[in-house]
Amino acid sequence: MGALSVAIQRLPHAADLPLPEAATPQSAGHDLMAAIEAPIDLAPGERQIIPTGYAIALPPGFEAQVRPRSGLAIRYGVTVLNAPGTVDADYRGEIGAIMINHGSKPFHIERGMRIAQLIVAPVSQIQWAETDTLTTTERGAGGFGSTGGAEQISK
Repeated sequence: MGALSVAIQRLPHAADLPLPEAATPQSAGHDLMAAIEAPIDLAPGERQIIPTGYAIALPPGFEAQVRPRSGLAIRYGVTVLNAPGTVDADYRGEIGAIMINHGSKPFHIERGMRIAQLIVAPVSQIQWAETDTLTTTERGAGGFGSTGGAEQISK
């Protein structure tokens, strides 16, 4: 399968930053960097949109997901708040990462720091078919831990 071509626009505040890139040939995500003018100290519990300096034009039938970087999550408790954040195919604005610090110390973000990763994936466009009944399955309505032996959440 060949690579999907996605148009990317470098915004003025990312003039000196590299394009998002995969860390290894088999990496699913492309690293997004902080396109900030001055360093930011993200306090414990604080959340903030960090600009990346790029806008993209996805082809119809695709989405991009802004996901956390595992290293930031395990080392500092910093993650993408709405993970994964969805970039729709018709969005043409700047990609931002909603970062939150779940750690116990302020987290220092500098220009060019890898803050999140972007994964492009196909999506299905659906049409709802309303019905009075659904087909049955062995699982049925069991959810929220029902397959792992946890008590079912009461309604």
